[in-house]
Amino acid sequence: MQARFPMFLRCLLTGAVIALLAGGCASHSRLDREFGHSVAQLRQQQLMAPQAAPNRDPATGIDGQAANAAIAQYHKSFTAPPPQAGAFTIGIGAR
Repeated sequence: MQARFPMFLRCLLTGAVIALLAGGCASHSRLDREFGHSVAQLRQQQLMAPQAAPNRDPATGIDGQAANAAIAQYHKSFTAPPPQAGAFTIGIGAR
């Protein structure tokens, strides 16, 4: 009885290894062939104006002084931290 158990276990293990190796020989599914297409499609859908890349005309709508002031204010917002609210002002908005 002891000699048959290792033989049975050996046959079971060999069958499992053969099944795993045969599983690697399966053909590719449709999902594998189209892998990455959905990401490319979503990136294209998120573009506001796909034809804007070859357009070399400058952007209109804001002058240089206003743009410099906006950038300066943006950079200034990172140098000074916002003031801390008191612990007892929870739920009371500053309007």
